[in-house]
Amino acid sequence: SVSPYYNRPTQEGIYQHFSQVAKASPLPLVLYNVPSRTASNMQPETVSRLARDHQNIVAIKEAAGSITQAMRMVRETPDDFMVISGDDMITLPMVLAGGAGVISVVAQGFPREFGQMVKLGMEGKVREAYDLQYQLMPAFDLLFEQGNPAGIKALLAAQGRMSDRLRLPLVSVDDDLRTRIRSLLN
Repeated sequence: SVSPYYNRPTQEGIYQHFSQVAKASPLPLVLYNVPSRTASNMQPETVSRLARDHQNIVAIKEAAGSITQAMRMVRETPDDFMVISGDDMITLPMVLAGGAGVISVVAQGFPREFGQMVKLGMEGKVREAYDLQYQLMPAFDLLFEQGNPAGIKALLAAQGRMSDRLRLPLVSVDDDLRTRIRSLLN
């Protein structure tokens, strides 16, 4: 469940919102913190409070882009609460800092390589994991250059796996980026 957006709630407003969702839900909940889209950031203290007060809040997809914030969430939440990366570029550092894994964009286009990177990180094989991270970094840059999901759809289209058609106001990547994504695949 994504953090409330548009009105930019306070941390107390975010807490109260998710408390009501947790009380109403018969299912486990994964919080989704993506400040670049919501204009509000769930602070580690708020996440910890929610995790401690509501047993059915079991995880957060953390996409603020701050390894420091992610580490604070790992440290301040219960041991069985999962802090999951929602930011591909910092997935490996998050996993190495105790994160539980990733909900990824890039892995859709490079599942074997990205999955292996995460697996190696979770096994503590840091050098091998970073070798894969550095190989994937050009893909991270290209796929997010003109926004998500435009970049990943262009890559999947170049792989012959789907159309890169989007609904307005989103549009497909421009021809220059499409060419560079195809070159990346080659």
